[in-house]
Amino acid sequence: MNEIALLFAAFFGATAIILGAFGAHLLKKKLSVEQLQSFETGVKYQMYHAIVLLILGFQLKENTTIDQYIFLAFIIGTILFSFSIYGLVISAARNKKIRFLGPITPLGGLFLMIGWCLLIYRFI
Repeated sequence: MNEIALLFAAFFGATAIILGAFGAHLLKKKLSVEQLQSFETGVKYQMYHAIVLLILGFQLKENTTIDQYIFLAFIIGTILFSFSIYGLVISAARNKKIRFLGPITPLGGLFLMIGWCLLIYRFI
């Protein structure tokens, strides 16, 4: 599972850089200030969790069930949270807002919180 976490860490880090540049240069002209801030929030959270997965992938060596749940919570949470924000912002900018993505963002946030709570539990 550590290898999967490291793979997602690298993927999330690389795509955060790409999407951050995309937002800063190409979308800046097409998005409102509020939409751009939302997009940047998705990029920031994606990068934060890329770094967390990278650190945990190297540090958690036991490969216990709780470690696997921590990795999964961060991976699923990042995908649901950040990528739903990207979809919402880009679709809204094209006047074709994909409404079903709205409830997915907080679900992703819930998975991220679960990951952090499981990490606290593991450390205790």
